[in-house]
Amino acid sequence: MFFDRDGIVNRSPGPGWVERWEDFELIPEFVGAARLAAERGYESAIITNQRCVATGLVSAETVDSIHANLRRTLSEEHGVDLLDIYVCMHDRDECDCRKPKPGMLLKAAEEHGIDLAASWLVGDQGRDIEAGQAAGCRTILVSDKEWDVEPDFTVAGMADLQRVIANVL
Repeated sequence: MFFDRDGIVNRSPGPGWVERWEDFELIPEFVGAARLAAERGYESAIITNQRCVATGLVSAETVDSIHANLRRTLSEEHGVDLLDIYVCMHDRDECDCRKPKPGMLLKAAEEHGIDLAASWLVGDQGRDIEAGQAAGCRTILVSDKEWDVEPDFTVAGMADLQRVIANVL
């Protein structure tokens, strides 16, 4: 299971970015979804665009520190271990990893021997779904907004995500 970060793992900061761990608000429903995925034999990884590094607003070290704290919190407080976290720190159109491009998913598949056709991507924006589909994953969109994409499943909010995961895994 691949999860987008802002809006799925943590509350989206809206416009802008999470600039420090103290502002990172873990979404309880993500914890339940990742735990359920693990119970069904799926490992969880996060894929996230963090353009804030390219713009100079947040350092790569700060993003890495936030993710180290996230991994520790998930493991120690919730019993959830992540396979990996993939981050695109580039500005727009500078790379092959920035969603909607599938680069982070392809890298994860190569590094961990993942069958992308048997994998799922959960995201809250059209570019997440596009990246998942471009990599050959099945997709779940968590949004009450209209996007110009056709995911395998759509749920209005994180409260419904566990139900869908329970039905499809």
